[in-house]
Amino acid sequence: MDADRLKAIPLFGGLGRKQLDEIAGWADEVDLPAGKALVTEGTFAYEFVIIEAGSAEVTSGGQHLADLGPGDYLGEIGLLAAPRRTASVVTTAPMRAVVMTGPSFRAMVKALPSVAEQIRSAIDARMSRTARGEPQAVD
Repeated sequence: MDADRLKAIPLFGGLGRKQLDEIAGWADEVDLPAGKALVTEGTFAYEFVIIEAGSAEVTSGGQHLADLGPGDYLGEIGLLAAPRRTASVVTTAPMRAVVMTGPSFRAMVKALPSVAEQIRSAIDARMSRTARGEPQAVD
């Protein structure tokens, strides 16, 4: 993974070169076709995905929850807050994504507190919306 490309991702935008290089070592970049299932509701979580280019649809129980695009990410809830996926996500256009395995993601969260705080805030917001009956958790 090219560390310079990570700088364009909002989650990593405020990080320095050393931190970006560290993340690049944990991440892989993949190209995916439209119609590819990224995660399936109810399955165990194994990876964290950041959309670099392309789009995806999030559903839960067959209901449309959200559309995702560049800069959006998913998988954090399953890796940090709940052992199983809370939603399904399928690409709706060809996608380039940055992917981290669970162990790499947890290493990043431990090593980079500012990134971890952003991710935890997103988890809290998503889980809160779900608790209020707004089906918007993305994972």
